[in-house]
Amino acid sequence: MTTHRTPSPTPAARPIDERSVAFEDLTARARIREAALEHFARDGYDRATIRAIAKTAGVSPGLLRHHYGSKEGLREACDHYVLEMIHRANAEILSEPGASAQVRQASRPFGSYVARSLADKSPTVGPIFDELVTMTEAWLARADDSRTDTPTVDRRVRAALVTAMKIGIPLLHEHVSRALGTDMFGPDGDRLVALALLDIYSHTLIDQDVATPAAEGYEEPRH
Repeated sequence: MTTHRTPSPTPAARPIDERSVAFEDLTARARIREAALEHFARDGYDRATIRAIAKTAGVSPGLLRHHYGSKEGLREACDHYVLEMIHRANAEILSEPGASAQVRQASRPFGSYVARSLADKSPTVGPIFDELVTMTEAWLARADDSRTDTPTVDRRVRAALVTAMKIGIPLLHEHVSRALGTDMFGPDGDRLVALALLDIYSHTLIDQDVATPAAEGYEEPRH
């Protein structure tokens, strides 16, 4: 029988309680989930195997099936967990921007998992993307409050595009890493990506004098 341990309270900057605990000290169920996140993100759902995940988790395939039933059940559990952790991370950064670096570091595996799931056209990843769009809307709402002009495009549409662009970064990791001159998943590369995104998000790429005439050619289609 597996003994479930209640994680100790952790600082607010950590969005993932169990990730502050050594892997070997996690419950068997949690180790299986962490191993699955790693294999699904690295190998993709189809190539990841129950046996390989169980080996990484240090458990038997039988115990994995006992906890999750099947590989599909394990993926569903990972999806729910990732979504919950992303919600936590987003809420923490909204309330405490200074925790961004710590939260980003703890949340990095989730971005890789979502990106790989989207690339593999996972049938279960759609709700995660939709929730990411909803969370992005909260950031755009803040930005819209300080705008001097009225947005010309619905906030949901803008949030969907911002979300897609951000998720696309890890999907193109080989090319991004080449442009950076270092592995974007390594410490130096991750720092460069984080700082570059903050700089991009905090500054206007084109001013209104350029955007207004450029938008004039996009008339609503006639039906």
